[in-house]
Amino acid sequence: MADTPSEHVNPWAAPSWAALFDMDGVLIANTDFHINAWLRFAQQHGFSLTKDQYVENINGRVSADAMAYVFGQPISAGELITLTEEKEAIYRELYRPHLQPTPGLMAFLNELKEQHIPAAVGTSAPESNVRFTLDGLSLRPCFKAIVDASMIQHGKPDPEIYLTAARMTGVEPTRCIVFEDALSGIEAGLRAGMAVVALATTHTREELADTGAALIIDDFTGLTVQNVYQLITRS
Repeated sequence: MADTPSEHVNPWAAPSWAALFDMDGVLIANTDFHINAWLRFAQQHGFSLTKDQYVENINGRVSADAMAYVFGQPISAGELITLTEEKEAIYRELYRPHLQPTPGLMAFLNELKEQHIPAAVGTSAPESNVRFTLDGLSLRPCFKAIVDASMIQHGKPDPEIYLTAARMTGVEPTRCIVFEDALSGIEAGLRAGMAVVALATTHTREELADTGAALIIDDFTGLTVQNVYQLITRS
């Protein structure tokens, strides 16, 4: 029989596993707002961009890769900072009145905390958006580690961001579970050797069916620590 998390966990003992979360589309269901922000941003710069192009080429990727796609060429470091903040300011303006956690998230994070299971964020978003989201929703204390785009060299689907988050939690990658909505993020988690829970906030369940995700959910409603822990013990 597989081992199960104890109801009386020793807080000083090494954690048995860790939960690693993407931010956009996972902690918050904000995909449509990012799409609209990118469409407006591209239009303001004279480029045509569609929702399908966003989903396939921008969602889940670091700004350098996303901007290079929109402009059709690599962007210099200095210009990248300016353009990224321009686009993210549009996004924050659109989403600020709607900022809220994904349904069921708070209950799940609270259960992780009660079980002394470390949680971390691994996001391709810039630090300004991390502040906007985590501090705007008072989520920062829920996470032992936060890894954003400025802390890595290679963006998703490279596994670096999740391997970094795992190292910061002190848990082996094979004992980590990634929560992702983007295809590039799911690939990053799998390439890191981790089980992946896919949220159908950006892609449909049908689109996520062949990604290799161990579990597909609409949101965190009804999800329990035991449900997720079984993804490790049964593998």
